[in-house]
Amino acid sequence: MDEARAREVLAASEALPGGGRDATLLALGENAVFGAGDLVVKVGRDAELLERARRGLDIARWLAEQGVPAVRPAEPRARLVEGHPVTVWHRLPEPVRPAAPRDVAELLRLVHALPAPPFALPPRDLLGGVERWLRLAGDAIDPADAAYLRERRDGFASAAARLTPRLPRGPIHGDALPRNVHVSADGPVLVDLETFSCDLREHDLVVMALSHDRYALPEEEYLSFTGTYGWDVREWEGCTVLRGARETASCAWVAQHAPQNPKALAEFRRRVASLRDGDPTVRWYPF
Repeated sequence: MDEARAREVLAASEALPGGGRDATLLALGENAVFGAGDLVVKVGRDAELLERARRGLDIARWLAEQGVPAVRPAEPRARLVEGHPVTVWHRLPEPVRPAAPRDVAELLRLVHALPAPPFALPPRDLLGGVERWLRLAGDAIDPADAAYLRERRDGFASAAARLTPRLPRGPIHGDALPRNVHVSADGPVLVDLETFSCDLREHDLVVMALSHDRYALPEEEYLSFTGTYGWDVREWEGCTVLRGARETASCAWVAQHAPQNPKALAEFRRRVASLRDGDPTVRWYPF
């Protein structure tokens, strides 16, 4: 789904006045995210994401009940419009500053202290999207690279299932990065709730460790994260397994953009090559 297709769905949804002709594209990933006035509309890439969109709304309502700062829905239900899930949210005010790793840690401390919600949360299916992302990549990527990632996926899925966690299992955000935190005048707010799960809390902490190792997050910022949270996941023997699983998923996620974007294809090839070479020092670039 490119921006043009997402705008067609946005117009058909009638979620914004005037069909959203003047809406600003805020992000384009698993969802196209549009902002207009005091509303944000998320258009999912395909119908397979409908259940995840519904869960995001349930999570938002539950977090509100628990007093956790998070984005709030403007409509109670997800719609399926021309094969794409559509949800509508209240738009947050302009951030007072960019989110920092310590803001992520502050929110994770709140989330990780929560009991299970009154509805079922799935486990963190970190590798579940790999097949769909590779399918969307199609002939744009080398079939040998796709086969390599499938083999890695299977190996890390098996290894992750055997891990003994250091922290108790429970609710997690699932994609705990600064881009999923909005800093308002009242403090940090969680956004992008669709990956909420019930699983190893270590999943949320490995995200920032990988940002340090692969995406050049400065050492002092990583230490501000671990200091605010109170523990460094790299001390846990299972860290390398969850890191490897997330690297595999991150490679496949970029692949889905390769058919339309040469920069995505180049980044995909960079990432796969570094994994094949076993070189954890090769820098990856956010996409």
